[in-house]
Amino acid sequence: TRKLTNEEREARAQALKKAREGGSQSKSSLPPRPVQEEKPVPQETVTAPDPDKARKPSEKDYTSTKPLEIKKKEEEEIDLLGDGAVEDTDSLSYRERLKMAQAKQKAAKKTDAEPRKAERITITQALTEDYDRDRGPSMSSIKRAKEKAKQLSGPKPPPVKIKREVILPEVITVQELANRMAERSGDIIKSLMKMGVMATINQTIDADTAELIIDEFGHSVKRVTEADVEDVLEDHDDEDANTVSRPPIVTIMGHVDHGKTSLLDALRATDVVSGEAGGITQHIGAYQITMKNGSKITFLDTPGHEAFTEMRARGANVTDIVVLVVAANDSVMPQTIEAIRHAKAAEVPIIVAINKIDLPDANPQKIKQDLLQHEVIIEDMGGDVLCIEVSAKQKKNLDKLEETILLQAEILELKANQNCKARGTVVEAKQEQGRGNVATVLIQKGTLKIGEIFIAGKEWGRIRAILNDHGKKIKEAIPGQPVEILGLQGTPMAGDQFIVVDDEAKAREISEFRYRKMKDTAAAALAGSRSSFEQMIQTQRENEQSETLPIIIKADVHGSLEALNGSIQKLSEGNKDINTNVLHMGVGGITESDVQLANASNALIIGFNVRANPQARELATREAVDIRYYNIIYNVLDDIKGILSGMLSPVEREEYIGQAEIRQVFSITKVGKVAGCMVTMGDVKRGAKVRLLRDNVVIHEGSLKTLKRFKDEVKEVKEGMECGMAFENYDDIKDGDVIECYEIIEEARQIE
Repeated sequence: TRKLTNEEREARAQALKKAREGGSQSKSSLPPRPVQEEKPVPQETVTAPDPDKARKPSEKDYTSTKPLEIKKKEEEEIDLLGDGAVEDTDSLSYRERLKMAQAKQKAAKKTDAEPRKAERITITQALTEDYDRDRGPSMSSIKRAKEKAKQLSGPKPPPVKIKREVILPEVITVQELANRMAERSGDIIKSLMKMGVMATINQTIDADTAELIIDEFGHSVKRVTEADVEDVLEDHDDEDANTVSRPPIVTIMGHVDHGKTSLLDALRATDVVSGEAGGITQHIGAYQITMKNGSKITFLDTPGHEAFTEMRARGANVTDIVVLVVAANDSVMPQTIEAIRHAKAAEVPIIVAINKIDLPDANPQKIKQDLLQHEVIIEDMGGDVLCIEVSAKQKKNLDKLEETILLQAEILELKANQNCKARGTVVEAKQEQGRGNVATVLIQKGTLKIGEIFIAGKEWGRIRAILNDHGKKIKEAIPGQPVEILGLQGTPMAGDQFIVVDDEAKAREISEFRYRKMKDTAAAALAGSRSSFEQMIQTQRENEQSETLPIIIKADVHGSLEALNGSIQKLSEGNKDINTNVLHMGVGGITESDVQLANASNALIIGFNVRANPQARELATREAVDIRYYNIIYNVLDDIKGILSGMLSPVEREEYIGQAEIRQVFSITKVGKVAGCMVTMGDVKRGAKVRLLRDNVVIHEGSLKTLKRFKDEVKEVKEGMECGMAFENYDDIKDGDVIECYEIIEEARQIE
């Protein structure tokens, strides 16, 4: 190969220099270069390498010594990939410049596909003009545009206040009140604070305060109470088109042993008296009789004893006509007067039945005159009260009595609707083994059917069976008919209203409300009795000073239960030293729980027409609990009177014995002063109480230390005898003083 001459080398260096200068300029300022066809590079013969330069060339050397055509080709490739925006490409290798161009191309594609706002930018991208040109509007600019548009559109009208009808119960929490008004709870608390009520969000406020808040916020109020659950029980007036005639309900009243039950026996042709203990009616009975002409009369038989006043009052309130039975051989008695008052209070017409006219000493005219004193004027005397003279024993004039009752019923025009839900009154309720809770109900309106849901006082149930007054099962009961019903969940009180309701849920709700009401009433009464600390202390002192007899009463029916409770409570009235406390009373037999309660409180258990089960008897014997069984109310009251009388502290009475006059005073060593006395009246006894009187003024009370006759100790000194006396712990005695001697006698007290 030929060596290059100096001229050739110089020309080649100049060409390379020009090529470098042309490549360093910005491609954007130059016009696009025409594409030239590649020419084959002439091969030159190169001599052997210089030993001074015999080293491996670096990449920089390679770049600087590249042929011009190859360098132009690389720059064209970079220009196509990077749009000619290559910065200082001379200092970078071909590979690095190619990577930079590819990265810019990818960034450009990503910008076209996705919004700029979701992308993080680099410093290089921020300084690039293309990035600013392609980038969308920023979040700040969008926000400023919205604010500007809002200002241009003007202020929005205030929202329209929505007025709501707020249902307001008796008590409500602040949070619930806010929810019902659709207001912020914080605003309600602020309003309460302005009113001086400091309440939290979960605190309850009364209905009056809540109503003020509701009015302040511009809402309307609808007050409701828990008692609204009983609205379904309200009775609505019947239309005359739906009513039909019903049998009259007659209550037989009068004094005890005037023949009320015997008269009813004669009307029913049955022997009820034989089933009553002691010949006294213990319960209310309801019976219906059918006359020969098909007419029906319903009778209520009430006890005549004064303990059953409340039962008779309920009987008068549910009845249409009262038959007042008075014995012709007796007179108008206290219970007769009470029956008249009950009938007049209930505005019920009275028919007087003068019974026992078959007796020799019968005097019906006297009875009629005695009734005038109580504003009961018989027709014979110009009044409007019907009067029939009957004899239950001989069944005399019974038909006249029935006709008189029907005549009075026609005047009253008794009617009832049979096509509505049944309503009535619980005449009696009891608990029977095998049948559960049983209630005697007098239907006053509607038709009662098996399977219906009902509410009776606080109790509810479903009719499982209906029995008439003869004990026969029937499918339905009509107005004026007394029936026994089975299916009660509990034992109602005699006199409670009996009402049929739509469904079981409603019956449960009413029953629960009435139980809550009863508990709240009891709690309020308890709180009222302990209203102050002073009253509580006073009550405690009274209880400590007085003896209390705790009693547990179990009876067969509610009527007897009420009568016993009322009579026992009356026994302790007027006596501050004793008190009766009925801890528990219920219908049914005596159980283990009753015995356990009696054992814990030292109470007496009274069983009226009921007995204790074997487990209760065994427990009572083991714990020495007193259980007493009765079937006549007189015996119960007599026994409790005896117990209370024994609990009364005895009466202390002072009995005067005698007196003595001091004639001379002696001073004896180791004994003290001894009075030489003369007994002027009565006797003087050793150990008795004495008083020392000086100028008729008591100056000392005590007892005698010694009583001597001469030198002997004696028990008693008679009148007119001399004696020596000395007092216990007292020596201030003088001549002329009088010693009065007396004894303290204790006497047992009796309950009136």
